Amino acid sequence: MTESESDIEFHFDFGSPNAYLAHRVIPAIEGRTGVRVRYVPVLLGGVFKATGNRSPAEAFRDIPSKRAFMELETRRFLARHGITDFHRNPHFPVNTLALMRGAVAARHEGCFGRYVEVMFRNMWSEPKKLDEPEVIRAVLAENGFDPGRLLERAQSPEVKQELVRSTEASVARGTFGSPTFFVGGEIFFGKDQLRDVEEEALRQRAGSPSASATAGG
Repeated sequence: MTESESDIEFHFDFGSPNAYLAHRVIPAIEGRTGVRVRYVPVLLGGVFKATGNRSPAEAFRDIPSKRAFMELETRRFLARHGITDFHRNPHFPVNTLALMRGAVAARHEGCFGRYVEVMFRNMWSEPKKLDEPEVIRAVLAENGFDPGRLLERAQSPEVKQELVRSTEASVARGTFGSPTFFVGGEIFFGKDQLRDVEEEALRQRAGSPSASATAGG
């Protein structure tokens, strides 16, 4: 995860379990293909407000068969990718505003990759209530960050506006939830489309037309 030019953009919010699961699979995709993935923090609450979307937990609350299938699909994904340490966060939903501002601040502080790993892990592998300031501060301290410096920067007007702009720009490109992926001009949503994301990145690298361009032409 660097600021260098990359082939795939991963628009994410720590509050999405599917974004976490995609994050766990991304290193294997990068290793197989040499494609670089750039992580783009967005605020999922802002995305939902702008698009009128809702979380699956809310949208399908009264549809037991849909909820059961989503759980089945998650179990299949975990088994396919050998992920054994995923746990539902008992505090879900967690307000991620401070965490996502922290991600923007961490990029400026040069510790973005490590910050992403720590926060995803403490949200979905070792679940904590990460919308409590003292919990965030403790997690940062335990993992070798300077909590005071990072949290102060996260509250700066520049960082706040950068997260707003990032979220608005993502929505303008078609984002309605997390995880969302962009490969050039092509958009993909959800962890179940990671194979399509990988194939599209390789197709564009080879100079072949995208599947959507072929279908439209």
